[in-house]
Amino acid sequence: MADKLQKEKSDLSSPFRGVGGKLVVIGGGAAGFFCAINAARMNPALQVTILEKTTKLLSKVRISGGGRCNTTHALFDIGELFKRYPRGQNFVKKTFHQFSTTDTIKWFEERGVKLKVEKDGRMFPVTDSSETIIDCLMEEATRYGVEIKLSTEVKSLQLIETRWQLSLANGQNILTDYVCIASGGYPKSSMFDWLRSLGHTIAEPVPSLFTFNLPKHPITSLMGVSVIKARVKIEGTKLVEEGPVLITHWGLSGPAILRLSAWGARELAGRAYEYKAHIAWLPDYNDQTLKERFTKARSNVSSKKIANHNLGALPNRLWLFLLEQSGVKEDMRFADLPAKIENALIRNLVDFVVEVKGKTTFKEEFVTAGGINLSEVDANTMMSRKAPNLFFAGEILDVDGITGGFNFQHAWTSGWIAAKTIAAQSA
Repeated sequence: MADKLQKEKSDLSSPFRGVGGKLVVIGGGAAGFFCAINAARMNPALQVTILEKTTKLLSKVRISGGGRCNTTHALFDIGELFKRYPRGQNFVKKTFHQFSTTDTIKWFEERGVKLKVEKDGRMFPVTDSSETIIDCLMEEATRYGVEIKLSTEVKSLQLIETRWQLSLANGQNILTDYVCIASGGYPKSSMFDWLRSLGHTIAEPVPSLFTFNLPKHPITSLMGVSVIKARVKIEGTKLVEEGPVLITHWGLSGPAILRLSAWGARELAGRAYEYKAHIAWLPDYNDQTLKERFTKARSNVSSKKIANHNLGALPNRLWLFLLEQSGVKEDMRFADLPAKIENALIRNLVDFVVEVKGKTTFKEEFVTAGGINLSEVDANTMMSRKAPNLFFAGEILDVDGITGGFNFQHAWTSGWIAAKTIAAQSA
């Protein structure tokens, strides 16, 4: 079976020599570009146009990973990979059998772009610049004659006999044989109305990958402090994540927080983003093991100031903050530590409770949970089950991954499958 799949991939990497037709891709992001350039490559007779409503192409690619572009993730077992998607797991489990992380790495390497793996599994171009990915995609578009139109917004689609008519915001109309919608996620339900008019239903959009706001909480004075490993749990839920946590001037961020926001996107929206978060700054310890360490410290370093003896190797600013929050005086020694204050400190180290009120999302990196109902899209082709020759790719679908390159992998995969299908049908 694996050999057969590999042969199919090999066959499809060669251009179709067909009669062609016209494909319009709506959206100039990762998924849209990948669909356009691969369709044009696979069938050179196909006329391919990308319509982007803004003045910028590949915006999320440019800013992802702090401008380095977190291209994918070094997770090659599909049985594990699909578990990184809070929504759309069964869907991507099917799509990844056609184009997965290995294929992404190979695709870019064949075009001179090598990727590297970081300790947490994230993969970036070895140049550490998103421009390397952008340049590669733009060069492919030029090589295969993909037309790009900026500031071109599609207002509606209509099937006229066997072709699609796109009505643009500028009053013009475009006729095309195939349409791939890769316009990204929308923050408001009403923004999907033009797709509802085609008979599609929408999983209501809510934010995913957001940070936790802690208005007026004193911990925000530690902005910039990062803890390599902490455990965060949302009170009253099963939501818990372990990993790096970053303290910001508005609250909490970092991979552990972003993963929590993804898994809890709908549940936390239902709570209007108000809930208690329990933080274990030292997740490898509990009350008992910490109490034993304090007992040992009273025996071995009784004359030392607690402020100068960071038991958990936490960032020093955080250690001093937790001492203050627990009532530990600046010059207090281990020998002088009252049991009540010791218990308060232990509690703050293993179960520091904060009240979250609100979220912060970043407009350019906004990710939504929600989109086109997956039961209405064929995972094997990316074609609509509601209308012929209408395809979807990327975040417009009700698929979203946790942070770490998983959303881009879905973009590459869905764009490639749509391209492969369109190229074959137009051959």
